[in-house]
Amino acid sequence: MGASEENSALFPIFVLTIMALPLVPYTIVKILNTFSKKAMTIHCQCSVCSRSGKYRKSIFKRISNFSTCSNLTLVLLWIVMVVLIYYIKHTSHEVKVFEPFSILGLEHGASDSDIKKAYRRLSIQYHPDKNPDPEAHDYFVEYISKAYQALTDPVSRENFEKYGHPDGRQGLQMGIALPPFLLNIDGASGGILLLGIVGVCILLPLVLAVIYLSRSAKYTGNYVMHQTLSAYYYFMKPSLAPSKVLGVFIKAAEFMEIPVRRSDGEPLQKLFMLVRSELNLDLKNIRQEQAKFWKQHPALVKAELLIQAQLTRESKALTPALLRDFRRMLELSPRLLEELVKMALLPRTAQGHGWLRPAIGVVELSQNIIQHNRLFALNILGVKAVPLSARKVAGGSSEGVAPFLQLPHFSEAIVKKIARKAAFQVVSFGAWLISMYQGTLCEPFDDVGKCSIKDVCLDVVKVRTFQELRDMTLEDRVELLTQVAGLSSTETKDVEMVLEMMPSLTVDITCETEGEEGIQEGDVVTMHVWITLKRESGLVSALPHAPYYPFFKEENFWLLLADPVSNDVWISQKVSFMDEAVAITAASKAIQELKEVSGASLKETNAAVREAVERVKSGSRLVMGKFQAPAEGNYNLTAFCLCDSWIGCDKKTNLKIKILKRSRAGTRTGALSEEGAGMEEGIEEEEQEEEDEYDDYESEYSEDEEDEKDSKRNGVVPAAGAAAESSDNE
Repeated sequence: MGASEENSALFPIFVLTIMALPLVPYTIVKILNTFSKKAMTIHCQCSVCSRSGKYRKSIFKRISNFSTCSNLTLVLLWIVMVVLIYYIKHTSHEVKVFEPFSILGLEHGASDSDIKKAYRRLSIQYHPDKNPDPEAHDYFVEYISKAYQALTDPVSRENFEKYGHPDGRQGLQMGIALPPFLLNIDGASGGILLLGIVGVCILLPLVLAVIYLSRSAKYTGNYVMHQTLSAYYYFMKPSLAPSKVLGVFIKAAEFMEIPVRRSDGEPLQKLFMLVRSELNLDLKNIRQEQAKFWKQHPALVKAELLIQAQLTRESKALTPALLRDFRRMLELSPRLLEELVKMALLPRTAQGHGWLRPAIGVVELSQNIIQHNRLFALNILGVKAVPLSARKVAGGSSEGVAPFLQLPHFSEAIVKKIARKAAFQVVSFGAWLISMYQGTLCEPFDDVGKCSIKDVCLDVVKVRTFQELRDMTLEDRVELLTQVAGLSSTETKDVEMVLEMMPSLTVDITCETEGEEGIQEGDVVTMHVWITLKRESGLVSALPHAPYYPFFKEENFWLLLADPVSNDVWISQKVSFMDEAVAITAASKAIQELKEVSGASLKETNAAVREAVERVKSGSRLVMGKFQAPAEGNYNLTAFCLCDSWIGCDKKTNLKIKILKRSRAGTRTGALSEEGAGMEEGIEEEEQEEEDEYDDYESEYSEDEEDEKDSKRNGVVPAAGAAAESSDNE
């Protein structure tokens, strides 16, 4: 009975130990991750984002965020652990040492007559002939009889004095920490034990393996369905226009699995008309499109309309059921768009190059979904007769209105105001006479402010591009927004907050063959890129201003080294500024390996690593890649650094590479110096034609390709490799 009781008491301790081993470390890691996420999450503080409720920490939202399956399971396991601890604490008993005098109820040194009297008294109470209780019988045999024997029998007493037990030295007792009924293999208990062994050792691993294999067969490592990747691969084309990217994007299997209910028909019809009317489309064109639009698969119709609702900011008109589907689609969009970019950059040509145009189109779609750009919906719908003012700021800028519309409180009317109105400056009467003589004086009276004789206004600058607005001083910009745009002081403060959060990129790129002078055809060329991010707020990692996107979205950047003329992407890589520790580790390792290959000393290597770490901490990221040099010739490449969350924050850097013919003996040719091989350094402004478009849509990266094909490629490269020319985003 004693051994059985001890084994039964150990079973809760055994279960508690098995639960605590994984549960305690997992809980600690989860808590640390939660605090680290709170520390690194830096979002926009403008009033528009505050009203959106995305960052609001209400009690209901806290409960909703906490009430996930993993969190509830974690809490349940901790409750079970607390119950086990309470049970063990109140049911455990100390192991009693065999003490014959205590068992017989005597004091040490009692006489033989007292021992016999006590034994007779306990025998009347616990002897099997007097007490039929089985527990009384066990207690009499195990304790009372052995205690009497230990005190009366000389051999037993000697054993007790030497080993503490009348039977002599006791062997090691082994037990199983299981309940007693499972150890009784007779009857039903044996079946329960067998089922438990089969279930835990065979069935449970088998079920987990089946679940894992079925899920891994359906999803990729990025939790995107294999069927989606197959569809994206099939529909991806090298000349896919940005206006056609949405048609490929909505063919994801995740969107096709969203149910199309009968009750969705009428709300989707209303949404169709609402989106078209919001875009000011002609009623005749709407009816013609409607007949063609509704012939598609119902899931495609629903997915496209919900994405258009995001672009036109018409999600408030959705029913509760459609709103749930709408949020589900937006939640899946970032990872699906990332896979779509990778599919466009997948090596398709014989040289292992990807496609540039569809990659840019996918990134632009991501930007417009996050920033809910209404004008992008016009191009998706194939509206050719879009007024120039709807696509470009007055004055002929190729940058467009879209970057302005991501600012809070901005509309197309405000953009036209700040583009047409002049910035003003107060001058003296003498300067007024000089300006009048030169013919540069503005009208004496303007609709913004009145000019006096002593204090008059001169027409200085018009804000034609988004970059011009960002480059203005704080005082000039505040004056422009309040006096010309008509924004209040609070609204102007919101605009300034968003402008402070917007990133400015600098790209420093070089390409060279390690350990060699110049680049010959067939060489393995190493690309070194330092991407530096600066914000007026001084932050490096931040969340973008996206009040109409209901989920947290981190900034991601895509670096593409491409040839815009041939539409080939030579090398590509995703860049993130969120995790500084990972960036420091990667940069340190890359610089260390590079220095070791070049034969640098340990001192030089450590200095280079320290410099790289400081650059990473100041907001730079190192991107390295390798590609095989193509055939002999001059190549005008462009390094695109594209942001998937902001419009108008991308960066383009020109790169001229001269590939030399490989010498027969494998040595470098000496004609390189005669041709004046050297790195062409300096900044070169690109001129682009506004008429050039991809199909029916003009991307912000469109270029006049025919002019480039007709022009001569006369750039040269130094013995060290290639040089970059920076140009702002067109």
